[in-house]
Amino acid sequence: MNTFERDGVSFKYPTNWRAEAEEVEAGGWAVTVSSPDTAFALVSVRPDAHDPAELADQALDALREEYKELDAENRLETIAGMLAIGHDIDFITLDAAITCRTRSLATLTGPLLVMTQVSEYDQSRNDPVLRAIVASLRVEE
Repeated sequence: MNTFERDGVSFKYPTNWRAEAEEVEAGGWAVTVSSPDTAFALVSVRPDAHDPAELADQALDALREEYKELDAENRLETIAGMLAIGHDIDFITLDAAITCRTRSLATLTGPLLVMTQVSEYDQSRNDPVLRAIVASLRVEE
């Protein structure tokens, strides 16, 4: 397993998955961890967002702009020992059904967004891996 760490946020991911980090607005950052298939996880700290709920809604709005006919359900769960707010989202691309989960929680640096996405073609293989990545998330308080 590999470990990603930055600004008190860390998580584990498989050695055969690729991680790409980038800087984003207002001193934030994002890292995308991609499987050899279609699955990926995005973890992003966004100091420019007011709170986790706003960040989760922004992510949903961005997906709605791209995929007009998506289904979304509000979700609350505990991640890294903290309350996370977000959505379970399903939509269809040109060639596949997609399952996407967004969760957002507060960190010292700013709201953190966790988004996972997997297609129907590799869901049985990669959804458990995505769930394990999220379960491994740690945030310093």
